[in-house]
Amino acid sequence: MSTKGKKIQAHTVITGHANADFDALAAMVAAAKLYPGAVLIFPGTQEKDLRNFYIQSTIYLFNFRNFKEIDQDAVELLVLVDTRQRSRVPHVEPLLNRSDIEIHSYDHHPDSDEDVPAVREVVKSWGSTTSILVHEMMRQECEINSEEATVLGLGIFEDTGSFTFNSTVPEDFEAASWLRGRGMDLNVISDLLSRELSAQQIAILGELLESATTHDINGVEVVITQMSADHYVNDFALLIHKLVDMENIRVLFALGRMGDRIHLVGRSRSPDVDAGQICSSFGGGGHPYAASATIKDKTLAETRDDLFALLYSLINPQLVVNSIMSRPAVVVEDTSPMRDAVEIMTRYGFKGLPVVREGGMECVGLLEHAVADKALAHQLGEQPVSDYMGTRFATVPPDTDLYKVMEIILGKRQRLLPVIKNDQVVGIITKTDLLNLLIEEPARIPESLKPERNRERSIVSVMRERLPRPLVEMLRGAGELAQSLGYGVYAVGGFVRDLLLARPNMDLDLVVEGDGIAFARAFAEQHNARVKAHHKFKTAVVIFPDNTRIDVATARLEYYERPAALPTVQLSSIKMDLYRRDFTVNALAVNLTPGSFGTLVDFFGAQRDIKGRNIRVLHSLSFVEDPTRILRAVRFERRFEFQIGGQTLRLIKNALQLNLFNRLSGARIFHELQLIMEEEHPTDCLKRLQELKVLQAIHPLFQLTAKRIDILEELEKVRTLYTLLYVEPPVTGWKLFFQGLTMNMERNEAAQLLRRLGVAPREEREHLSTREMVGKALGKLMQWREGVSRPSDIYFALERLPLEGVLFLMAKSRKDAVRKHISQYLTTWRFHTLEVSGTDLKQLGLSPGPDYTRILRRILAAAIDGEAPGREDQLAMAARLVKMR
Repeated sequence: MSTKGKKIQAHTVITGHANADFDALAAMVAAAKLYPGAVLIFPGTQEKDLRNFYIQSTIYLFNFRNFKEIDQDAVELLVLVDTRQRSRVPHVEPLLNRSDIEIHSYDHHPDSDEDVPAVREVVKSWGSTTSILVHEMMRQECEINSEEATVLGLGIFEDTGSFTFNSTVPEDFEAASWLRGRGMDLNVISDLLSRELSAQQIAILGELLESATTHDINGVEVVITQMSADHYVNDFALLIHKLVDMENIRVLFALGRMGDRIHLVGRSRSPDVDAGQICSSFGGGGHPYAASATIKDKTLAETRDDLFALLYSLINPQLVVNSIMSRPAVVVEDTSPMRDAVEIMTRYGFKGLPVVREGGMECVGLLEHAVADKALAHQLGEQPVSDYMGTRFATVPPDTDLYKVMEIILGKRQRLLPVIKNDQVVGIITKTDLLNLLIEEPARIPESLKPERNRERSIVSVMRERLPRPLVEMLRGAGELAQSLGYGVYAVGGFVRDLLLARPNMDLDLVVEGDGIAFARAFAEQHNARVKAHHKFKTAVVIFPDNTRIDVATARLEYYERPAALPTVQLSSIKMDLYRRDFTVNALAVNLTPGSFGTLVDFFGAQRDIKGRNIRVLHSLSFVEDPTRILRAVRFERRFEFQIGGQTLRLIKNALQLNLFNRLSGARIFHELQLIMEEEHPTDCLKRLQELKVLQAIHPLFQLTAKRIDILEELEKVRTLYTLLYVEPPVTGWKLFFQGLTMNMERNEAAQLLRRLGVAPREEREHLSTREMVGKALGKLMQWREGVSRPSDIYFALERLPLEGVLFLMAKSRKDAVRKHISQYLTTWRFHTLEVSGTDLKQLGLSPGPDYTRILRRILAAAIDGEAPGREDQLAMAARLVKMR
């Protein structure tokens, strides 16, 4: 199909998982019956026969389209079938990244951590997703023809093994029966599912038979086999199915190296072996009895080792928590002072403690030694443990298997794991306990549970799609330059965050593992730019000829000598540099170095928080070290329509109770407020700050009354209107919105607030003067009457006002005619020039003096009022006025 021409306008699109099988294809066709008018997006497949069938038949019958043909902006509803996992639908990722897309999903796979949230979810543990959708069709009494019934039947027959798999349920039979009654052709299904093997496939089957070995893993016989080929092998899963039938194997895992990838296929007829769980750990998916995965960047031997590690961990695990936990648990009560907690941890050599509710053993949090030490350094030793404990943590019961422990401690990086029985802490397992145990095991730690596997993924395709090509090439060049200098370089922070959120942001920050200033100078030389270095902080700004700027920093760890102090800088790695940042969503980096270009680095779960739309600090003392982060948290929450997490909210309240804003300079607070005023909806931010009691913590006079909120919302509208006019000068956000924030304040009160915020004396005088001028102009505008007063009266009421004062009056006025004339002033009148001048008055015989100004202003009034539009009219009026004086 051609992708040229006009884009297809589709309100609803339907798709399934990449490398689609018959069940995915059939489920898409079934969904089309439930969503009339939807466009079907085929995700691609590697199964040769399925591809031939699709090309020859389905493409014509059901009008599948390529995603590139669709106008993405027109899509409002995305329907996912036979999967909910984000990684299995990369072809529609742009839709998943949109917050305004409604998603419906139909699936028969188990839940996973990366399931896409959906407004409507229909998930049943049936043999086939197609069966689920057919039952919906039956309920809605959908009409279908024999071709459609056959395609749907194909999906059910394949995923139930022609009703021989243990996962088959009565509902699968009912769906097939309904389809048979509507013309399902069993001969077609039999021909497609009963495929003859080619000579090449027979040779590969022989290789799989020859390499097959049987292993007794915790009492269960498991067959492992492998093969290698320089190209993709069609129908690899079919060969495994044949092998299982020929040898009557109960549990089989087959590894196939095909080109640069390893394909894993698992089959299990044993309730003790969950093939889906094994393959999911490799990034794939499936069911307990049949599953698969594709592994990149690993050798066959490495993948085989990982497979054995998982099998030993998951099959009949003899080790349970009860046999390895430490007991009794050493704990600290939530009301205990931080000083006591540090003493306990130091005494026993612990790196963390479970926190229990006072007077009992109910676990309410975890406290890390590093956080407690920082608290003491900030003279917070008498504060209760509850203020700084972590409240997002997992627990396990005593009978939990080893794999769950590995998943939490290694996969989720929770150093300390409380063991709970009857809601009471009965023991703990530490990371050290687990590692000591694993050293004694024959299988090493599964790669799937190493933190690095979840931290890093390539986003090169995202960069190519969302960034201008010249910028991508510039980033590549930066990586090559860094490598030539022996450094590493990363794009970091908000640039990366907004890249993942599909939000435009060309504000680029680079962090160099090396000498950031030296790199900046070499980079600037390459691009005919100049450098402004800041040696104290080891940072630099590269300024391009078009005034575009790129910030370059040396990878560093910032630590704070006292609460609310400016940071001290030390050299460190990229991980420590990211750790100093404010929130997880800003602690992302993209490696630009050749060989790793486009690798996303996420040490702190930022991707999870972006997906969950959470604002979360990196550590419990974040707001103690820098209370201005509270203002930033609210700014990001409102901008991205995220939500400040529960633990982070608790830490905000704690910082306010400690009166940390009193220790901040007004200039630092004012800087953050200025940034808030430049947001699209600053009023939402301010209302949230008032709700959190932040405004009153800054200054008691800083309050939002109902009237102030109303005027602030109007100011947002007039600023947007003015911005769309594309005229100069630009609006200064804080000068505009502080007119609303100080409305109805006495002059001395407004002055107090501005001084608390460290506003420069000159700007303070300007603001107070503007307030007075606005008051006088408002009095004149209130007397203005349409049809009686003149437009020029409005001009002269506004002419001496700063732009922000004019916009405030426009927001304040309730008369449409006045607002209309203010708009004319902004777009036309203030730029008006007369066709006559003092030279003309002199030629009319007027001697220089005050009369010049008086006459020219009267002519200007007449021009604005439309009474003297051109030079001739204005000259005639000038002559009359000169004669009359």
